[in-house]
Amino acid sequence: MDERAATGPTLPRPNPTSSYWQDPPHSLANHRTTSDLPKSASVIVIGSGITGASVAYNILARHSPISVLMLEARTVCSGATGRNGGHTKAASYRAFLDNARDHGEEEAAKIARFEFEGIKAIHNFAREHKIECDSWEGETVDIIYGKGQWIRARKAISEMRRILGESDPAAQYKFHDAAETAEQYLVDGALGSVSYEAGSISAYNFVIGLLEFALEKGLNLQTGTPALSIDRSGSGTHRWLIETPRGSVEAERVVMATNGYTAYLYPPVRSIIVPLRGTVAAQRPGRGLPKVGLRTTYSFIYGNGYEYMIFRPVGSRFAGDLVIGGCSTKAPEEGLYEWGTTDDTTMDPNIGQSVHESAAEYFGSRWGEDHPDGRIRKQWTGIMGYSSQGFPLVGMVPNEDNLWLAASFQGSGMVLCFLTAQALVTMMKGEEDDGFNTWFPRTFRMSEDRLKHKFHGRLHEKTPMDLEFHSQL
Repeated sequence: MDERAATGPTLPRPNPTSSYWQDPPHSLANHRTTSDLPKSASVIVIGSGITGASVAYNILARHSPISVLMLEARTVCSGATGRNGGHTKAASYRAFLDNARDHGEEEAAKIARFEFEGIKAIHNFAREHKIECDSWEGETVDIIYGKGQWIRARKAISEMRRILGESDPAAQYKFHDAAETAEQYLVDGALGSVSYEAGSISAYNFVIGLLEFALEKGLNLQTGTPALSIDRSGSGTHRWLIETPRGSVEAERVVMATNGYTAYLYPPVRSIIVPLRGTVAAQRPGRGLPKVGLRTTYSFIYGNGYEYMIFRPVGSRFAGDLVIGGCSTKAPEEGLYEWGTTDDTTMDPNIGQSVHESAAEYFGSRWGEDHPDGRIRKQWTGIMGYSSQGFPLVGMVPNEDNLWLAASFQGSGMVLCFLTAQALVTMMKGEEDDGFNTWFPRTFRMSEDRLKHKFHGRLHEKTPMDLEFHSQL
């Protein structure tokens, strides 16, 4: 793992696998607000995914007029946000015991509430601003197959209720035994399941909506313009100089919203923020599944990994489709070779085949025959970013005045990024107060200490719960 973690990321590569969410591409896909690259800006935001778009929107909503330039290496929202599985799901109980042990009960509670509020915030914003992004709010279920995971889930949720309070919205979970799981969720062979509030969304369309608002407020968006390097300007004005293939541009402040690609621009975070390639497929449901469609989203949790799955809601394009991702640990070496890569132009055939088969395997005989047009509508990959401690890195880079970072969202960007962007802009304005510290987790903040913690293995991902459970027996 050390070797994989130390692999230097590349720039986003041209001609990535075709994502379901970006087909067809929006009219903003290749947008350039001005034909020429500006020579300077007050703020440069690098990356046009959910983090970059939310940062730009929040800056322009709070500071007007101010010049904000966004640089995107490829097309709009062509990175992880536009290549995800569509889930707005926290599963906060999965890491709660670790967080309480390592960072204290108060911080663990703050993280859980932040994740829950992140889900509510993104759906509320979409609804209030009438963004057409197939926003759906409802129930999700975790189908649990391992005894250790089942026992630990019950313990974690009990602790969440004790610490957060029985009535806290972030601590609302329901348990279902094996029989209830089979009857309600159409899955046999599980020990039980846990249901709770979650949702789904077209993240690509949500970001398009955010960018349209930001463009109205004066954002200069430049696609096809990768940032090649970040250096101090030679002008002696404490400004930053960004080199691109189309020329250089100066700025007072720079925000890296670059997630798994961050170490390309800022090498000191190599082995601190580690890319992981994920695989996702959009599938036509089997003919045996309910014709009215599924009523919940899913995760299928087993010994050393999990899969996640949403259904496309009524009224959306391809309503009823299943979007499922994961399966990396089912590959040889448990998918070790997927760490450290930033190549989303291709797909590992072992993982691709597992994703292809997984939904039908979980539903078993209830799946029925495949759709006559075939099971797979589209299959693709995307690049996530992970840190050793399992948290994002957010704030000003230590000893780098006005170089800001919001990255490493652990595959949970649609839960974490929207509110994290609001927090980052608050930091940039110097408006942090006691109230700010009550809702934004301190464990997410950049520090010199966090840059000492290198990524060493999958346990830091906080998902294979059986491993730690057995170590405590």
